[in-house]
Amino acid sequence: MARQPATTSRRTGRLLLALMTRLHAYIGLLVAPFLLVAALSGIAYVLTPSFEAWLYHGALTGVQGGTAQPLALQVETAQQALNAAALPAAVRPAPYPGDTTRVMFAAPDLGPSEHRAIFVDPVTLAIKGDMTVYGTSGVLPLRTTIDLFHRQLLMGDAGRLYSELAASWLWVAAVAGLVLWLQRRRALRAQQGPTALRRRHATLGALAALALLFFSATGLTWSKWAGGNIAELRHAWGWSTPSVSTLLPETLPQAHDGHVGHGEHDEHGHVQAPDADRLRLTDFDRALSAARTAGIDAELVQIEPPHGEGRAWRVAEIDRRWPTQVDQVALHPQTMAIIDRIDFATFPLAAKLTRWGIDLHMGVLFGLPNQLALATMATGLVVLVCWGYTMWWRRKRSTQRRTQETLSEVFAALPGCARLGVMMSAVALGLALPVLGASLLVFVAVDLLRWRMRQRRTAAMTSDR
Repeated sequence: MARQPATTSRRTGRLLLALMTRLHAYIGLLVAPFLLVAALSGIAYVLTPSFEAWLYHGALTGVQGGTAQPLALQVETAQQALNAAALPAAVRPAPYPGDTTRVMFAAPDLGPSEHRAIFVDPVTLAIKGDMTVYGTSGVLPLRTTIDLFHRQLLMGDAGRLYSELAASWLWVAAVAGLVLWLQRRRALRAQQGPTALRRRHATLGALAALALLFFSATGLTWSKWAGGNIAELRHAWGWSTPSVSTLLPETLPQAHDGHVGHGEHDEHGHVQAPDADRLRLTDFDRALSAARTAGIDAELVQIEPPHGEGRAWRVAEIDRRWPTQVDQVALHPQTMAIIDRIDFATFPLAAKLTRWGIDLHMGVLFGLPNQLALATMATGLVVLVCWGYTMWWRRKRSTQRRTQETLSEVFAALPGCARLGVMMSAVALGLALPVLGASLLVFVAVDLLRWRMRQRRTAAMTSDR
């Protein structure tokens, strides 16, 4: 009596393995082109920082010697370059001698997270550049274009479907491939000649599995639909990345002090510079000095003036290299007293891991070694995709190939409990990762069509006999 359950269990295991094999093949055939685009554009992104530094050398560098002018004069110079009394959205003082200061302005014609940056030599006050920068890392136009292509093929939100599709299925392909390699590694060792490509594909996939899981997990945090679910989950579990509040306490003077309040906009959509009785440009120097006194000691910092009534200054470290320096303080606009602060050392572990994971994915955390490692891992993914298509093409042209069962046939052969488990898992993953769920329906529709066509061919052959 004990043999029957054991036999059923082995048969169920074989069917589940076959189901995983078919799913892995569908991912390789239908999703791999998107993975290939993401990998190649990712390689271009992580290998361009040095080239970008050369390309924009004139804007990024100033004179090596001399004493830096006050930030107030640097901001005023940038305003004059714009020929508009616009208050900058943020200022990044020159981090090292010979670097330029970025005075960044908001404008309605720019996209999300974009600013128009005026590059000012802090010593001579010469305007060294005027270009659009993107994101917290201040990416310049070349990498911005590559980044947007990597994330959404320069197609806006609609294009984000491609990257979310790739990230949603990459971890499934990696896990399925690893399981298949573990089950078949002995048989794979014996493969020689043309079949050796399957062994190399499986071995490389097993070696790269951890890196592929990393790409998938960090990529999903940026996605539109799955990323929203991940953000809600992190918030519910208290894993959200902390940020200082710039809202002034109600007990502190706000409306009656002359330095507060600058919400007006000019005809270009820029925030208007304050009048003499309001926020002064010298407050940029005061804010930086107060932040330094408060322990904001990173060379790379960003200063943001109050954006609206009842708001505080925000000074944040933006050095995401190792060791990570992303502390922040909020400063009262009159006294420059600290009203809130966040230190990276106090971040929850999950928030730290998220910060490090994103910075690793962007090639920021360890600089050049990180960028080279990312390029190597992405190249491995490119090779896996190319080998996968080569195996598919060889099998398609082979006269001795046997017809494999479809996904639907394998699923139908599973015992009832196993089918229920597979369906529940698919529904749960589809709800958590909506793009994966929608594309899985496409996979199933294609597979059902193949199954029906095969049944018709079999029926026709039987009738001919």
